[in-house]
Amino acid sequence: MDPLTHALASYTLKRAAFPRLARSVTIVMVSTGTVADLDLLSAHVGPSAYVTWSHTFCHSLVAAFVISFLAAGPFFLWHRDAAENRIAPVLVFFSALAASLLHLLFDLCQAQGIMLLWPFTSRRFVLDWIAHLDLWILGILFVALLLPKLASLVGEEIGAKSKGPRGRLGAFFALSVILVYIAARATFHGSAIATLDSRSYRGQSPRRVAAFPKSASAFTWNGVVETERALLEVPVSVGPVASFDPESARTSYKPEPSPALDAALRTVTARRFLAYARFPKASVEKTADVFRVRLQTYPFDPDFRVQALIDVSPSAQILSEVLSYDFGPAKP
Repeated sequence: MDPLTHALASYTLKRAAFPRLARSVTIVMVSTGTVADLDLLSAHVGPSAYVTWSHTFCHSLVAAFVISFLAAGPFFLWHRDAAENRIAPVLVFFSALAASLLHLLFDLCQAQGIMLLWPFTSRRFVLDWIAHLDLWILGILFVALLLPKLASLVGEEIGAKSKGPRGRLGAFFALSVILVYIAARATFHGSAIATLDSRSYRGQSPRRVAAFPKSASAFTWNGVVETERALLEVPVSVGPVASFDPESARTSYKPEPSPALDAALRTVTARRFLAYARFPKASVEKTADVFRVRLQTYPFDPDFRVQALIDVSPSAQILSEVLSYDFGPAKP
C-alpha cells in the first residue's frame, strides 16, 4: 500500500479507536503506521539492497512491536508535575502497535508479499486482494477525513453541539466499509483463482495460478498461469460481468533445459532472485563465446523492475552474475 494511504488509515484509526488522546499520539500513530515503508528507500541504494530490504524485515510482527515500543519510549520517560495531564505510556504503546498492525494488514493483502513472521521464517505471505494503490480505499479515507469538517461547519450554522469526539463516528464507519470492501475483494479473488485453475492452456494443465488485483475494479483481475512449458497472462472477470477466454492468454514459453541454465540457477544471485520473484521468467541468449541467462519477474512488476543477469561459458562455468534494474520496456 502506498504511504499516503497508510498515513490516512492510521489517522482514521486514531479518530475511531483513540479519539480522546492528545495530538502527540496522533503524530505517533501516523509515524508508526508509515515508517515501515522506509525500506522502499533501499531501491535507491541498488537492486541488491532492494531485494534484501523491500517488504522484508521492517514488515514483520517483530518489527511492529519494536517500532511501537520505541515510539512509546519517550512517554515512559516523560513526566509532568500534573499527573492528570500525563498520557499513559501503555496506551501510547498500544495505539502505536494498532497503527503498525494495520499497516501490515494492508500490505499482507497486496501482491508483493511481506515477511510477516521474520526472523522465524523468510517466507513471504501474500493474499493478492488489493492493489498497491487502491483508489477506492484512498477515496473512502479522504471522505472520512473531510466529512467531519463539513459536519462541523453545518453544526456551527445551525447552532448544534457535538455530543462526542469529532470525527469518531465517520472514522469508525470508514474503517468498517474498508473491511467489508476487502472481504468482497477476497471473495472475488477466490472466484478468479477457481476460474483460472479449472481450465487448460495450450493443451496443458496449470501448475500454479495467481490473480493480481487491479486498482479501479474489484471485478477484473490480471490472471497468471504457469504450465509445464510456459507462463501465461490472461484477464479474468468475475461477478456480474464474468467472462474468461483462456485462448486470449499472452504466452511466454520457458527456455529448453540446458547445462548453462542449470548452472545459472545454482548461483547465489539466482537463488536470491527466485526468493524474491513469484513468477520468474528465464531466457537464454547465446553469443559466440557466452550464454547470457536473464531472470525477470512475470508479469507483475513492482515500482522497480529487478532482473538477474548471469553469464555462463560454453563449459557451464559462471563468468559473472549480478542483480540489476531493467529500465527497458516490459517484455512479453
